[in-house]
Amino acid sequence: MSKDLSNYRKSYEKQELLESNCPESPIELFQNWFTTADDSQMVDESNAMTVSSIGLDGFPKSRVVLLKKFTSEGFIFYTNYNSEKGKAIANNNNICLSFFWPALEQQIIIKGNAEILEENLSDGYFKSRPDGSKLGAWASNQSKVVNSREELEQSLKSFEKKFEGIEIERPKHWGGYLVKPISIEFWQGRPNRMHDRIRYTLEQDFSWKIERLAP
Repeated sequence: MSKDLSNYRKSYEKQELLESNCPESPIELFQNWFTTADDSQMVDESNAMTVSSIGLDGFPKSRVVLLKKFTSEGFIFYTNYNSEKGKAIANNNNICLSFFWPALEQQIIIKGNAEILEENLSDGYFKSRPDGSKLGAWASNQSKVVNSREELEQSLKSFEKKFEGIEIERPKHWGGYLVKPISIEFWQGRPNRMHDRIRYTLEQDFSWKIERLAP
């Protein structure tokens, strides 16, 4: 079975991205774009982002996770440190984050270094999660092979029993990463595939160099 997609076309005409509208800090521009996406009725899960890492097998792998916070330092997400993703980051902490908001004809590509978040910050976020999500962090050996769905359900039930009536503490193998950016590229769709691409690159003095890239 095959399907020819060569005639799929879309003209991008909604917005523009000019150097004159770019602030000195890419975090400020990210905040502006994210706020617009978050306020838009056409964007579902504005904080969904693709995390790409280099696996222990040498292959890149991408998966969608949820951004939970961003600051002047960088971007924070949470996961199981023993997962395939966690092991890949422990081996090579150079990763890429990307956001794609089709309704706005925008994407953002972030290259950076992932660092394990301070334990107190991971503790604070974990406490804010629903109990079901807390138990899931205990019950799932993320990325490990399981024999059946029933095996997962039994694991969940065992931890429900273990923590019945007491506070569900954060497992030490679960927590956050702070991705400190070294490069952030903003992509705005434009007509005739002449898209706007503005890249911020971190300099040694911690200023940001702003450059336009050919589409």
